[in-house]
Amino acid sequence: MEREDYMREALVLAREAYEAGEVPVGCVIVKNGQIIGRGRNRREEKQSALSHAELEAIEDACRTTGGWRLQGCQLYVTLEPCPMCAGGIISARVPEVYYGAKDEGFGAVGSILNLFEENFRHHPKVIGHILEAECKAILQDFFVQVREKEPTNLKLL
Repeated sequence: MEREDYMREALVLAREAYEAGEVPVGCVIVKNGQIIGRGRNRREEKQSALSHAELEAIEDACRTTGGWRLQGCQLYVTLEPCPMCAGGIISARVPEVYYGAKDEGFGAVGSILNLFEENFRHHPKVIGHILEAECKAILQDFFVQVREKEPTNLKLL
């Protein structure tokens, strides 16, 4: 499979999040060509600020591998990781991160700052803009839908 194929798998999860009324972000973790972790935003469902796609995928991959170090893995996420998720990626020792759309409001691997370039012991390689148009489109569509609803119906703000 190619990078775009893995990002398409992350987009499937983003669409699931969208359908559930969550900000549509999806993530997969790959090792040796196999997806070993999947996650999508579930903040509203779980009422937890920690239920981001990347952290859910990291947790799933750790269960799959039986360990907390995700060396030799690649993480694919539809939106640039925030500071919390970038920290989780560093802590899990994920060596490669691929993202779709930039996050101008919370992006922590290049948009606002790059935690991967700070003085941590682990420095993941990051490549952005994988299927960027598709990743951006689902987010834009979601927020158009949110703005059209009454403010009392907004679950994510």
